[in-house]
Amino acid sequence: MVQQTYTKVDMSKSKSKSKSKSKSKSKYHLSNWSEYDDSLKYRGSLAFWLNDEVIGQWVNQQRTGRRGASNTYSDVAIELMVTLSSLFGLAGRQTERFVESIFDLMGLDLSVPDYSTVCRILKKLKIVIPVIPTREGMHLVVDSTRVKVYGKGEWKTRIYGVGKGRTWGKLHLGVNVCAAFRRKATGEIFTAVATTNDMSDDQVFGDLLDGVVGEINQVSGDGAYEKCKCYEKVSHLGGKRTIPPRKDAVIWQQGNYRGTPHPRDENLRRIRQVGRKKWKRESGYYRCSLSETTMKWLKVIFGGKLRRRKFDNQAVELFIQCAMLNRMIQIGKPKSYKVEI
Repeated sequence: MVQQTYTKVDMSKSKSKSKSKSKSKSKYHLSNWSEYDDSLKYRGSLAFWLNDEVIGQWVNQQRTGRRGASNTYSDVAIELMVTLSSLFGLAGRQTERFVESIFDLMGLDLSVPDYSTVCRILKKLKIVIPVIPTREGMHLVVDSTRVKVYGKGEWKTRIYGVGKGRTWGKLHLGVNVCAAFRRKATGEIFTAVATTNDMSDDQVFGDLLDGVVGEINQVSGDGAYEKCKCYEKVSHLGGKRTIPPRKDAVIWQQGNYRGTPHPRDENLRRIRQVGRKKWKRESGYYRCSLSETTMKWLKVIFGGKLRRRKFDNQAVELFIQCAMLNRMIQIGKPKSYKVEI
């Protein structure tokens, strides 16, 4: 005979313990709540305004002189179409009618490109991500995130398992988490590279840094960038390298080596002295969590999935989303301060 035993738990006591633990945590208040609240509401505004320069550039007046049909619409028109599609989650034909209705309300006699024209020209666009220029060096955090692309749906995966048709796209970002002259995290995306899922993070590291305009004081990244070529790239730019070695890491250059100590070995020795947690605080690596916040904003606002089917169009769509996110950050960003309890 098996005897079963039961244990009663007093929920009131457990709740009181959890409340006492929560009180010990630090709390943060916003110092610019009214401005930040207005900026959040402004993101959903439907007030459109096109200046005379954009209206004049909507249609290409010059012909290329090459074989085949010339592009009737300018890059400004195609970028606006994709921007509205990503911002409001509209399909191709819905976006076409949406822009037509805007022109009707504004009294503009302009034609709107159809969805097939947008898909054909989209891959040729060169997107410039707007950033606030920094007066001094920046602390750049590099990381990557996966985004859903056109392919097998969730229903097929749940019923039959993951198949060969299921794939992901990768977006590699370089986020400025601390501008030196502000001493505050900006969270802006300074550089972005789109790849397929089979590209590792260290393979794209050089391309990420090449896309940065400005002085770099420090570059931080996770263990995926613990490669010699990554250290050499940052050293060539004159920045501090903050990449945590793995827990089973060993020294690359022993004590009898006559050359300059490798920065990766210096980080490893410091971790052995003070511990990994304190090293993250000393080196500023803890600020890497702010790049995760930027990626969360990107996925929450735009859904974390792409509507285009071809890779080149998917890459441009991601860059347009990065540009939109930077504009939203520049409109308003929360400023918090710690409250002592």
